[in-house]
Amino acid sequence: MSLEPFSDSLVPRDGRQSPTALTVARGTQRLLLSLGYSCIAELPLASGRRADLVALGDGGEIWIVEIKSSIEDFRVDQKWPDYRLHCDRLFFATAQHVPREIFPEDAGLIVADGYGAAIIREAPEHRIHGSTRRSMMLSFARTAAARLQALADPSGPYEREF
Repeated sequence: MSLEPFSDSLVPRDGRQSPTALTVARGTQRLLLSLGYSCIAELPLASGRRADLVALGDGGEIWIVEIKSSIEDFRVDQKWPDYRLHCDRLFFATAQHVPREIFPEDAGLIVADGYGAAIIREAPEHRIHGSTRRSMMLSFARTAAARLQALADPSGPYEREF
């Protein structure tokens, strides 16, 4: 996996993200920043899954945003219910051309383009256990630090994917 600059943030690129998904990620990250959240893309989770975006709020709130760039993308990828175990709120983010009615009502919905985003439907809160919160916050911090170090030292001795 390589880290490449993508506008104001770094998005790990592993070849799976479509141009539409990268555009939705960019706009969604801008929205999250405006709401006071720090955000990391493609964060590995303890369950072995990898969340598209994980946002951390000032009070320790954790949101996961699953990006869906098309109807087909939503239909073929049904791992998103597992993400609820790792966050206080679960959102989908999508592009304007994707029909909103395909997304489940029990998750939030964000519509984004490359410049920004809007929350169309708030996500219900389901507070995670304190030990899960601690684990997620440590993973968030360690991943962010490792990615910054990789930028500062691109030929460094990195043995794990972050």
